[in-house]
Amino acid sequence: MTTAQADPWLLTPGPLTTSATVKAAMLHDRGSRDRAFLELDAEIRRRLVALVGGEGSHVCVPIQGSGTFAVEAMLGTLLPRDGRLLILVNGAYGRRMETIARYHGRAVETLEWPEDRPVDPARVEERLALGPPVTHLALVHCETTSGVLNPLPAIAELAARFGVALLVDAMSSFGALPIDVRTTPFTALAASANKCLEGVPGVGFVLVCESVLEAARGNAPALSLDLVDQHAAWRRTGQWRFTPPTHVLAALHRALLEHEAEGGVEGRGRRYAANARILIEGMRALGFEPLLDSAHQAPIIVTFAMPADPRFRFETFYGLLRARGYVIYPGKLTVVPSFRMGCIGRLGPEVMRGAVEAVRAAMVELGVASGAPARAASGQGAAA
Repeated sequence: MTTAQADPWLLTPGPLTTSATVKAAMLHDRGSRDRAFLELDAEIRRRLVALVGGEGSHVCVPIQGSGTFAVEAMLGTLLPRDGRLLILVNGAYGRRMETIARYHGRAVETLEWPEDRPVDPARVEERLALGPPVTHLALVHCETTSGVLNPLPAIAELAARFGVALLVDAMSSFGALPIDVRTTPFTALAASANKCLEGVPGVGFVLVCESVLEAARGNAPALSLDLVDQHAAWRRTGQWRFTPPTHVLAALHRALLEHEAEGGVEGRGRRYAANARILIEGMRALGFEPLLDSAHQAPIIVTFAMPADPRFRFETFYGLLRARGYVIYPGKLTVVPSFRMGCIGRLGPEVMRGAVEAVRAAMVELGVASGAPARAASGQGAAA
């Protein structure tokens, strides 16, 4: 850490490193019924809809809380009690959607893939064609369990062809990877302020087809997560039903201005892709192997297999990186022991090179000559 960067660099899937100006936006108190705040709030919702080309078809309904709150609000509001949900699962966040649906007492089934493989549209098509019928289909766009990018356009085409409502968890992709409802139709999409938009934790949101939302009244199993009721309140009064996270929303507003200034989705995605290249190339030079084949790797977070060297202890490794100003993430995989390093947030090339250098220095302290995993050491190579 430098004097200018007193906080550690967060190479995680979120919360993320944010700009000084986003942090500064939270230094002022705002009244939740004050006209200036209501105008700021309305602008946030307009900007979020515009990021997916949803003007005229979709509306934005923010929800207090983490991204999971938004996902639960989406599932609970849009899936009727007599509906049937098919979830495409290749990681922890797909499984979390299954847990939510079961909490709500909804009929749910899953199609599953290993955590290091993307969803296969051919299997999805086969299931939709053979039945039994489903009313809703759910997909995690970028599954940060491993960093795998799932084929959203192909799944959206299938949902449209079979007349199934598509619900997307775009938590880790929204704002950095292109999603346009005009070419990749979806019924609803859930995301969060504190991922690729580079805001702070505390508010999620759902972008939802307005006509579908209007027909969903009475579905929600919880008052505080009822998207229909909240949207109706905005149309009626322009206000949140319950106390909004005013400071968090001010930070999100500032983050959206900075997102636009960087070139929007294209510009943000380009920086993250450069971060990922630097990280992967640097880690490979130290012997580490990414879990995913490059064709399936999103430039959001990279999963590395644990080194085979018995002197490598993740807890010690983590502490050594933290002492040098870099915070990483343990893995959540069942397929292989792993750890994750994020490429998103207010990070650039110098930070990513610094992170690789911190890894190199930590390996020296640990006495680990190479980050090669057991499978690479035995000649099997990384997972394709």
